[in-house]
Amino acid sequence: MKAMIFAAGLGTRFKPWTDHHPKALAEVNHKPLLQRNIEYLQQYGIQDVIVNVHHFAGQIEEAVACHKGWGSRVVISDEREVVLETGGGLLKARELFTPGERFLTCNADILTDLNIRKLLRFHETQQALISFGVTGRPSSRVLLFDEENRLCGWRNVQTGEERISIAKPGLVAKAYSCVVVFNYEVFELMKKAGFSGKFSLIDVYLKLAANHRILGYDHSGDRLVDVGKPESVGKAEELFK
Repeated sequence: MKAMIFAAGLGTRFKPWTDHHPKALAEVNHKPLLQRNIEYLQQYGIQDVIVNVHHFAGQIEEAVACHKGWGSRVVISDEREVVLETGGGLLKARELFTPGERFLTCNADILTDLNIRKLLRFHETQQALISFGVTGRPSSRVLLFDEENRLCGWRNVQTGEERISIAKPGLVAKAYSCVVVFNYEVFELMKKAGFSGKFSLIDVYLKLAANHRILGYDHSGDRLVDVGKPESVGKAEELFK
């Protein structure tokens, strides 16, 4: 099984570090975020990793080469010309995945101990196209699910804006954990839906949700830190030694 770590972002919330470095190389207890995610995947036997790069791409390439992928087989997906966000970055890397095989993605700046083995079991049992971790933690943007954990929409909690894919009463709001299992067929479905260039995976989920099983796997209680701002490093260092 292959995995992709999204590491191409500009990291504007993580200044001043990102004025001179990619956020993926910011350290938590003396380990770069990228290394921590590679080692997280290794715990579940995932050794083939794709990393997309844009902001200070050369520094990530140099770190991967210097540390020999931290024990994994790391391939770079180069987005130097233009950053493509998560959806566009995934579609660009299509040729680096194995046709017909499911795969996983995660974000370099999210640290969690979500059990990937359990997520995969959930994905298989529920016969989903896409399954991703969610929790009940507070968030400014949430995904909306029905009683069967099927994705039905999205809400901006601060503005009240909603995007509904399946209209149902009593939808439950949960926060996205950015650890995702995909069936390979998602690439063709993205193309058929007209996706190209720069776009978010959230857009893909909402576009495909009405006709495909896109499910949330609730792993509330697991450790999770969004290392999106410098002040979040302290919390991450408390939880991830």
